[in-house]
Amino acid sequence: MDSERQVTVLFADVSESTKLYESEGDKAAVEAIARCIEQMSQSVESSGGRVVKTIGDEVMAVFPTPDAAACAAGNMQYAIDALPLAGSTKLGIRIGFHFGTVIQTGNDVFGDTVNLAARLAEQAGRNQIILSRDTSDRLGPVFRNFKRPLYEIHLKGKAEEIELCELIWRHADDVTMTLASRAGPKPAPLLLRLKYRDQEIVRRRDNDMVTMGRSGECSLVIANDRASRKHCTIERRQDNFVLADQSTNGTYVTAEGGTEMLLRREEYRLGKHGWISFGQPRAEAEDSVEYFCS
Repeated sequence: MDSERQVTVLFADVSESTKLYESEGDKAAVEAIARCIEQMSQSVESSGGRVVKTIGDEVMAVFPTPDAAACAAGNMQYAIDALPLAGSTKLGIRIGFHFGTVIQTGNDVFGDTVNLAARLAEQAGRNQIILSRDTSDRLGPVFRNFKRPLYEIHLKGKAEEIELCELIWRHADDVTMTLASRAGPKPAPLLLRLKYRDQEIVRRRDNDMVTMGRSGECSLVIANDRASRKHCTIERRQDNFVLADQSTNGTYVTAEGGTEMLLRREEYRLGKHGWISFGQPRAEAEDSVEYFCS
């Protein structure tokens, strides 16, 4: 059965693999590309994504958020850059990703978002990560110093030009910068508890995402006309719970003992205790969600 969902679609492929076959021969090239595919797949999984398929020298993957895709992209580049030479050839990859709505059929995804992500990967050069401006605007604060605007391109079937951005994973002096921590020890057990009016929900498992909003399909239904149908999500990443705003009016987060923060299509790492308000400051809201992370 087909279903619509919003994800970040990423394509990554080995740059100039045809020349690799010509210079190193079939056997060496196949082995070298297999090593790249393995490294790229590991980066996807360690960043919370899923490999949809591998096609020759290319990996297609989906992620719940642009931040997760950015982490994977940076780790991919780091991992491939660290590989030894394939004969006399230094391997490199090019990456493109885009956030949007897809049609999921079984384990595969289709639609305009997929096509655009593939075109972005085609625009990338060796060792480069390209994303759309719209997707770039959805990245959380941690990535703001790692991106830069590029130029606009016209794509067939699109009425408007697409603005491109680059995610920088390495400084010009060739010092590698990782966008996320490399795989480390298994995260300690964590618990998220949310209280709203007479409701209380608890999440413990890594893959238990919480959705909040006016829609009856949300994990926690918010009875507030300032809230969007799907207003925000909370998911566990390593040893933190991260809130991602997806709303029209913004999400207000107040950590205990701290100042209130407005998120607009941004992400925020929750502390131990605080409050979440929907579309208006907590002082003006009729009620809010109280959160506890332990």
